Amino acid sequence: MAENDTSQERTEEATPKRLQDAKSKGQVARSKELGTAAVLLAAAFGFLITGPSLALALDSVMTRLFTMTREQVFDTNHMLNIWQIVFAELAMPMLVFISILAVVSFVGNILLGGITFSSYAIMPKTSKMSPINGFKRMFGIQALVELGKGLAKFSVVAITAFTLLYIYFEEILSLSKEYMPGNLHHALDLLVWLFILLCSSILIIVLIDVPFQIWNHNKQLRMTKQEVKDEYKDTEGKPEVKGKVRQLQREMAQRRMMAEVPNADVIVVNPEHYAVAIKYDISRSSAPFVLAKGVDEVAFKIREIAREYEIPIVSAPPLARAIYHTTKIDQQVPEGLFTAVAQVLAYVFQLKQYQQGKGRRPTPIPFNQPIPDELKH
Repeated sequence: MAENDTSQERTEEATPKRLQDAKSKGQVARSKELGTAAVLLAAAFGFLITGPSLALALDSVMTRLFTMTREQVFDTNHMLNIWQIVFAELAMPMLVFISILAVVSFVGNILLGGITFSSYAIMPKTSKMSPINGFKRMFGIQALVELGKGLAKFSVVAITAFTLLYIYFEEILSLSKEYMPGNLHHALDLLVWLFILLCSSILIIVLIDVPFQIWNHNKQLRMTKQEVKDEYKDTEGKPEVKGKVRQLQREMAQRRMMAEVPNADVIVVNPEHYAVAIKYDISRSSAPFVLAKGVDEVAFKIREIAREYEIPIVSAPPLARAIYHTTKIDQQVPEGLFTAVAQVLAYVFQLKQYQQGKGRRPTPIPFNQPIPDELKH
């Protein structure tokens, strides 16, 4: 049966937590080819931008160096001045070129995967020192992929270089027939565009490598169904723990509810299974509201507290069931039950008046006010 068990196959896409954990460990999709292509193209376009000023600086430097007299060559102070001038003239175009190269190389390497800082990635790992694991990496699928990319890059660059040399061969030979400094400008211009075209050929590899690295990264982070379930348990909490938390929350809410029962005006019961504690306080609400409610054991506890605090208990089964099923704690009773509740409260207030020695004892009446059909339970 084990061969038919697919629960351990990595068929599930990585969860957001799995992706975030991998990123915190420095495990993100990266394309070396994208970074290499960015650096090469930056160098090419940097030469294109700084080429004219660099050519003029080189022309000036070569003119100064090749026109020195014998006495100037052996004059230390003069040579120091010459080199200061050389550095001053070459500094600005070289600074611009290096700045372009630095910025583009940084952006090119974070374009896929973003910026990540992880101490985990630089920690020594014993698995990397294992000869067996080393052989697996050398002859594994990833090594074959890298070998294929290396051969592909070599082939693409070689074919592109041969094609460019074939196309521009006559123009390259004609440089020897030109004069300074025109041939220097021409050579630099030709070199830059050949370099740009040669570097652009790497984009073919990049267009293949970037989707592959994204796919390979997602594949490595795929999860089994069991891993997804375990992560859900760790994130959301184990069912038994969540059940215990909910039980504690219910107990706390029940204790708070029971603490409000002594403040009730009347307890409406069913007469055994349901119990609802009702309060009418004009300063708090324009209509009677529910302080506590419960069934069976909770209802018994509400009745017990009511007897302890001498709160009237009125049996009105339809009304008790209707209030219990339609009204939440601290919520006003529905408008359709106002008349029935008012009848109960009127009896209770008359009873309190009698207990205070004011008026006659009210005669118990059947609390049978009709309950709207939509409120019946």
